Amino acid sequence: MKLLIQLFLIFAKMGAVTFGGGYAMLPILHRELVDNRHWAKEEELMDYYALGQVTPGMIAVNVATFIGLKLKGFPGGLFATLGVITPSMIIITVIAMFLTEFEENPYVIHAFAGIRACVCILILDAVVKLGKKSVHDKRTLFIYLLILAIALFAPVSPVISVIAAAVIGFFLKPADKKIEKVSVHK
Repeated sequence: MKLLIQLFLIFAKMGAVTFGGGYAMLPILHRELVDNRHWAKEEELMDYYALGQVTPGMIAVNVATFIGLKLKGFPGGLFATLGVITPSMIIITVIAMFLTEFEENPYVIHAFAGIRACVCILILDAVVKLGKKSVHDKRTLFIYLLILAIALFAPVSPVISVIAAAVIGFFLKPADKKIEKVSVHK
């Protein structure tokens, strides 16, 4: 029960302090789950990001669910998911109650402009860190550049991009390397 409460509280803390959606949460997820708690390895978290991107829902909620499932099965997934969504539900409910008062307030308008700029940097930070960990040879550099070009110049769904990267990665796999299997459940 102690771990279930920890899952709820850790993900609630992350959900409460992260503005800008799931991608802005990636650096916080990495710090808390890999560096501080050691609940996931770096490669495993990157796999969860990819899975979270191609499954329905927000990436941060999906990653929380995966981590919870890994640590404590269904109850862990439920507690982690509830933890990450509860702060947002409370904040959105409060904002919705007072929306008409907020939407024209110049202080709020300028605050959100600043938050949007910050979120861009948080996402860029996550991209740079993930890129350093993911691009480690010519094969992964090719996949990275190809998917980057598709993302920048073609109106393709991120789901299609992730599937395309997986297929390309499969066919360009190194012949002499052993593939390390990542388990979703303990």
